[in-house]
Amino acid sequence: MTKITPLAVCISCLSNAVFADETALEAFIGHAADAQIVVLGEVHDNPGHHENQARIVEELQPGALVFEMIDQEDEDLVNDLRKAGAGRAKLAEALDWENSGWPDFDYYAAILEAAPSARVFGAGQSPEDIRTAATEGAAKAFGVHSATYGLEQPFSEADQKLRELEMMESHCNALPEVMLPGMVEVQRFRDAGLADAALWARNHVGEDGRVVVITGSGHADARFGAPALMRLAEPEVSVLTLGQGEGPQPEDREFDAWMTAPAPDRDDPCDAFDDGGSTEVE
Repeated sequence: MTKITPLAVCISCLSNAVFADETALEAFIGHAADAQIVVLGEVHDNPGHHENQARIVEELQPGALVFEMIDQEDEDLVNDLRKAGAGRAKLAEALDWENSGWPDFDYYAAILEAAPSARVFGAGQSPEDIRTAATEGAAKAFGVHSATYGLEQPFSEADQKLRELEMMESHCNALPEVMLPGMVEVQRFRDAGLADAALWARNHVGEDGRVVVITGSGHADARFGAPALMRLAEPEVSVLTLGQGEGPQPEDREFDAWMTAPAPDRDDPCDAFDDGGSTEVE
């Protein structure tokens, strides 16, 4: 792993102590060893975040890996290819990664290779279901088990406003306000999909197994994101969360640990909105 400077972590279970570099990773890994589900957030195109994820996965050797970036319908294909010894290029081709909208497949291939025996579970949702969530609500899109993840219950007025503000700020303040409630519902739908995939994966590995979830840091948020819905559905489950960013932890986000890595060279993401870019929530 390439060492990143600066790299810091705040671990709430260690009295909010601050660590650096290898110490930070070792501290988190030590606590993750006691968790049934470990949720590893990221900024999708930050290579330092993916290096950290791969290192943690290598140390934990989970029985299951859940990826936001892999569609549910493709998980059997990925597992079959892995069993057959397929390399990165074959996996990327099978997943049509080039047209997926996700960053370099090598970021995620390194995580897969860190746990070669883990079963892969996909948490990606279909475009049709995402559109349903945006227009008719997360509960409608999720279906019969929506109540399990609290999707039939609206947020409080304050929390709804907070989530809508997050949507606006994360999309460069370029969204029409009328879109914001639908964007929040999409986020809730995706959070529920991640939670459902993680709990299903836990059933696969059993009580003594471990599941690692790879997702954006927004979905890794223990207050509103997938971990909160995991605990709502199965209160006894042990979940540890890692958020990763490129600056201080947002005040309205909750994680068991927070790590930072320098931002890579990238174009201004707000340029995409000037060009009529996508408004999908990641």
